[in-house]
Amino acid sequence: MAERYILDFLDYIRSEKGLSPNTIEAYGRDIRSFAAFLANQDWKRVEPGSILQFISHLKEKSFASSSICRTLVAVKVFFRFLKKEGEISVDLGQYFDTPKLWQLIPEVLSTEEVNALLAQPQAKDFMGARDKAILELLYATGMRVSELCHLKINDLSDTFVKVRGKGNKERVIPVGKKAIEAVDLYLSEFRTAAQEENAPLFVSQRGKPIDRVTVWSRVKAYANAAGIQKSISPHTLRHSFATHLLENGADLRLIQDMLGHEDIGTTDRYTHVTGSRLKAAFKAFHPRP
Repeated sequence: MAERYILDFLDYIRSEKGLSPNTIEAYGRDIRSFAAFLANQDWKRVEPGSILQFISHLKEKSFASSSICRTLVAVKVFFRFLKKEGEISVDLGQYFDTPKLWQLIPEVLSTEEVNALLAQPQAKDFMGARDKAILELLYATGMRVSELCHLKINDLSDTFVKVRGKGNKERVIPVGKKAIEAVDLYLSEFRTAAQEENAPLFVSQRGKPIDRVTVWSRVKAYANAAGIQKSISPHTLRHSFATHLLENGADLRLIQDMLGHEDIGTTDRYTHVTGSRLKAAFKAFHPRP
């Protein structure tokens, strides 16, 4: 029963909302995940508390904040569709405000935590040198993990990296000396067989292009080794990159360009993070808070 409603919903947003195929696919995954969480309960019997429990379930599973936000939007649109089709009498989505992304921003590492994390890989063998270069590059550029996995050797110069982001759009990001040195060591000592300029920059020990799951697991392992208690992922380094730049006076528009955000509003969420930190610092250290 649930699958029929989901298929009808996907046909609806495909034909009437003009959403991209990727968004439609994501909405389908979100709604099917919600249906599985409810054990395929009849939609007419679902209550607002069930949606809250589902969102809490996603948070407990350490889903990315952007994914939780999108899932809630998908659920709201789905229940609006069911109400429009006369399948339910009350639109449950009306009880939930769509959260602003900045309200759901995940943990940001302190500078000390970043330094501890980056110090973990030992560049004495292939994996250590590769992982050191990966972590340094993620924090130095703020690129997405998917972008890192698709890098070619010739995408990196002594000062810049060329990244292919969402929609296959290219952007150029400056890279600091420490990240370049880590990549150079990895290439010169452990990738000497890779002579082709168009070869993947980061590969597995078997020579296959590295994937997101591998990067995610390596970041988790090094975070644990560093004694970092926060729940982090490769995306945490992206958030930390942006937050630390902003805290040190970087222009928001420049950060937007480096992150590859089309909408300045997406980048603007970092001002809320730094603003909350400023308030906390004020209360903690000002003699008359």
